[in-house]
Amino acid sequence: MAVYFFYGDEEFNIEQEINKLKKGLDKNFLEMSLKIYDNPKFADLISILRTQPMMFGKMLIIIKSDEYFSKAFDDKELKQIEEALENNNENLDIVFVVELPRNEGKKLDSRKKFFKILSKYNAREFATIPTYKTAELENLIKKQAKLKDISLDSEAISAMITQIGNNLREIDGELEKLKLFVYPQKQITKKMVQELCISNEDLFAFSDYIMTGEKDKALLEYRKLLEKKFCLEIVSALQTMLRKWIILKAKASECNSFELSKLTGQHEYVVKLSLQKLKNTNLKDLVKLKQNLTDAELKIKSGQSLYPEKEVEDVLFR
Repeated sequence: MAVYFFYGDEEFNIEQEINKLKKGLDKNFLEMSLKIYDNPKFADLISILRTQPMMFGKMLIIIKSDEYFSKAFDDKELKQIEEALENNNENLDIVFVVELPRNEGKKLDSRKKFFKILSKYNAREFATIPTYKTAELENLIKKQAKLKDISLDSEAISAMITQIGNNLREIDGELEKLKLFVYPQKQITKKMVQELCISNEDLFAFSDYIMTGEKDKALLEYRKLLEKKFCLEIVSALQTMLRKWIILKAKASECNSFELSKLTGQHEYVVKLSLQKLKNTNLKDLVKLKQNLTDAELKIKSGQSLYPEKEVEDVLFR
């Protein structure tokens, strides 16, 4: 038996830790041995914590728990939770997960009794690595590359950080793409990163043309991006950039570049460059574009759109 408490705003690392635990399950009975719950009510939570694994061996239960920190359990309920955790089955692993919004600086309230109960077990905080902590990002990229049986020289690693930033999921996806590109070789160069990986500069050029009404040039940039990414990946990357740009535009008058760097997870140099390029852009236009992209994304993911690339084009260039 083991109880884990994973929380923080770097959901990629949380997922990686959970995947390690999944490896201990019998693949033949995965449907029965892996259960995921989303903020179950108290009575259901107690029942879940007292689950008795069947004869197929070890069982893993994942409990998404973010709502438990916005409401309070009473003392009687907390005592029952604590007792259930202390006495659960030896073949049952339980993981409480709280994924916080990325780059918003939010923290769990460590004063809450529920937090203190979970902290007695295998508690780990997974925080986003700030872009200015380049050494940490470099080490992580090296580690992920090694797991994929590829290697990057120092210039290639620096190019990845410059182009992608600190989004570990995007970095991992780009490493996977680079691995396929270079196969059967294993060495990744700076030139490969620059040519294959979508970059902030690519998105800047794309969005700059949209904001200035140069739709012909914007459409050309969009189709160039489609050579590197599926349209939903482009939308996701652009949404990430738009959220950061909105923060920059909204907070520029009250925060310095270092503070903005912490808020957005971008290097100070990128912050200054972004502010310069966005100086003639209206905040309302950024917010409207983000909402339009969200609507398009929902249509594509729900199957309402038969032509995803055209759906995005219609939103951006209508």
